[in-house]
Amino acid sequence: MSVYEPLDALPLWGLFAGVVVVILLAIEGGYRLGRWRSQRTDQEKEAPVGAAAAASLALLAFLMAFTFGSAATRHEARRGFLLDEVNAIGTTYLRTGFLPEPNRTTIRRLLREYVDIRLAAVEHGDLKAGIERSEELHGRLWSQVVAVAEKDPHSITIGLFIQSVNELIDLHAKRVSAVRRSRIPVTIWAALFAVSLLSLGTMGYHSGLSRTRRSPASLAVVVSFAVTIWLIADLDRPQEGLIRVSQQPMIDLRNSIAEPGG
Repeated sequence: MSVYEPLDALPLWGLFAGVVVVILLAIEGGYRLGRWRSQRTDQEKEAPVGAAAAASLALLAFLMAFTFGSAATRHEARRGFLLDEVNAIGTTYLRTGFLPEPNRTTIRRLLREYVDIRLAAVEHGDLKAGIERSEELHGRLWSQVVAVAEKDPHSITIGLFIQSVNELIDLHAKRVSAVRRSRIPVTIWAALFAVSLLSLGTMGYHSGLSRTRRSPASLAVVVSFAVTIWLIADLDRPQEGLIRVSQQPMIDLRNSIAEPGG
């Protein structure tokens, strides 16, 4: 099963809009609190509050950089597993040349079907069905491996082929884990939003305390923050948004192993 995060209930555009609204409210709330405090006491100085706001914004920047880096690393890992899987399938297909008939033809047909299933799962967005069909094909492939191994259990070339099939199956598990289970933990999301509300609220509080007018620059900060959150969430959702792992290597593999005249 895939890991479900609370933010998954929101589409990416809804997340962006929600972040903009919430952060604007935090800044406005801080600003009004600062104005209220400035009218009732002169003992709270602007300099310490400004230093606190700067420190909290620096902490927020660090936390956002950490979260963005974590999401980007997961994205690159998914790309790497795709390339590894393409190489494993291609190597397995080439090594079927060592096999006798009719096993060679049968296994090549199964590998072509396997590539089609992997592509269809991503293109159609039905990962569950794609994973189930892939695992079914693993069983059929392994039945052919057993049959070939029984004919010549001491063959080195057949041993290399078995090694390729093992790697193919292992990479399936790694790729599924990277896509469905390797997500940014909800604790990090909660910490990021909590620090954001406090930091930007403190920024608004400092503006209110200094009795300055609301600056349009605050809107730029809010939008920049929302865009960064949107990018992090996009990287964290492999099947949504604009940032996806290109399936071109798998498409190239499908074309290279296509049955002649097919």
